[in-house]
Amino acid sequence: MQELAKRIANLNESATIKMAQLTRELKSQGRDIIDLSLGEPDFETPEHIKAAAKKAIDDGFTHYTPVAGYLDVRKAIAEKFMRENGLLYTPEQIVISTGAKQSIINAVLCLVNPGDEVILPTPFWVSYSAMVKLAEGTIVEIPTSIESDFKITPEQLEKAITPKTKLIMFSSPCNPTGTVYTKDELKALAEVVARHENVYIISDEIYEHINFTGQHASMAQFDFIYDRVVTVNGLSKAYAMIGWRLGYIGAPLWIAKACDKIQGQYTSATCSITQRAAIAALEGDVETTLTMKAAFLRRRDLVFQMMQNIKGLKFNNPQGAFYFFPDVSNYFGKTYNGNTINNADDMAMYLLNEGNLSVVTGSAFGDQNCIRFSYATSDDKLVEAMKRLKIALEKLITQEIPVS
Repeated sequence: MQELAKRIANLNESATIKMAQLTRELKSQGRDIIDLSLGEPDFETPEHIKAAAKKAIDDGFTHYTPVAGYLDVRKAIAEKFMRENGLLYTPEQIVISTGAKQSIINAVLCLVNPGDEVILPTPFWVSYSAMVKLAEGTIVEIPTSIESDFKITPEQLEKAITPKTKLIMFSSPCNPTGTVYTKDELKALAEVVARHENVYIISDEIYEHINFTGQHASMAQFDFIYDRVVTVNGLSKAYAMIGWRLGYIGAPLWIAKACDKIQGQYTSATCSITQRAAIAALEGDVETTLTMKAAFLRRRDLVFQMMQNIKGLKFNNPQGAFYFFPDVSNYFGKTYNGNTINNADDMAMYLLNEGNLSVVTGSAFGDQNCIRFSYATSDDKLVEAMKRLKIALEKLITQEIPVS
């Protein structure tokens, strides 16, 4: 009898990865599909970073490294935290992992006991809920909406905290909504957490450099909450190093040591070559990062303008990351070619099958009314994608709903 452990049986497949895989399969069959499902910058890794990796190979950096990463790489990260975020972390408070995703799950597994409550402002990144389930924690969602720019209030947070609350986990800039919390907004939330001494925060700041507000704010900047915040970041978004797989945390020393301990038992350190390249990324020219940011801003504005002409679509103007998260609930109950759109799952499949457009259902992010699509692709593809989206949705509006 084939019987898997309950923890894997209860775990959903990543919706973003699942849709991307389905899209690749359909493309291999000859379908002309525009893929907006993955959050992946369409830029090459800067040349000086590639050169550093090549040099690392030639210089013999091909052996195991300390689990938390080379000391000089952790020093470079600590200097980055101070230089860009005003955060004081020693190298001992830094743990380097195989991508920010591992950095987050390390912290979750080190902090959450079975039955502990974890608060997730909703929508949330697709893997947050899965990580909480793996730790056997209990998810507590705080719903938001387009009208609130997908932000929670201090009052909502206070109401959600109970004696069982252990952790609050969020991203700013946010995947999937592009929401960016201001310093004042973060401080108001931090003041709520400060009143509950056993509650911790994971602040996912991987999209820090794709921020159109002009100023990134870190939760750990507030002295009164610093010792209860795990700050997560990485190289993939800011430096177009998606496949290099390097994320890191800055955390209270006891949490950093725990993450080092757990990582040592299942992956050990991340790639030695990537670590050497990380120094070049963190200490090198930021021109490529600024160029990418400018391109994403231009693309956001392009897509935002084109979406104005799509009847029935509700959306905001995201202030960071590279996603739109429009509300498509106005189309629920509509039917085309015998397929009725009842929820965001149906809409994602409808757009794939009828519009040759790959997006991700909002239900994967905790919101049944929305879909997510990335604008991290060329202007030409975005223009065509918005044309396909408009045509597909107009078919639903003009189609009569059959009487049952």
